[in-house]
Amino acid sequence: MYPYLRLAKLLLVARFRSRLRLADRSDLSMRVWPGDLDAYPEQNNGRHLTLMDLGRYDFAVRCGLYQVARERRWAFVVAGASARFRHRLRPFQRYILSSKMLGHDGRFFYFHQFTVSGGVGGKPRLTHSSALVRGALARPDGLVPIAEIAEALGAEGWDLPLPEWAQAWASVENLRPWPPHEHEWPGPKL
Repeated sequence: MYPYLRLAKLLLVARFRSRLRLADRSDLSMRVWPGDLDAYPEQNNGRHLTLMDLGRYDFAVRCGLYQVARERRWAFVVAGASARFRHRLRPFQRYILSSKMLGHDGRFFYFHQFTVSGGVGGKPRLTHSSALVRGALARPDGLVPIAEIAEALGAEGWDLPLPEWAQAWASVENLRPWPPHEHEWPGPKL
């Protein structure tokens, strides 16, 4: 289930947190709750990505993007993601979810998000997961161009150049056929 209560709390609290510039990073203190667990028990890999939504919402509220999107009835959408998982997050474990906008390509935003724990009391700092997320704002007629979003925000700093590794991922991702070829579709036609 989607973490609606966490999202509602975040949207209330984020308005009172310090303002972010586009080049800044959002850090959220999180905890693994029973609803986040899989059978092993550890935070489910899909839950990592779902909770990363909260990091992007926090970033959007604190830089003013959320308010502009609501006024214009634009919707936040994810257009792709690539994730890595390295260390387990156990029940009730605390961690930090960091979210940083890397830049844009004129059509999509690119966020680097990761979860870390430790680094206190002699414990090693561990990165549990890391994701590159491509997102956009959409309206009924399609995606909102980044230039229009920047103009609506009146924000400076929209010329964040994408790092080479993010550009390479986007280039490779654009090679994948979409939609998948019909001969690859499973089962009978519906």
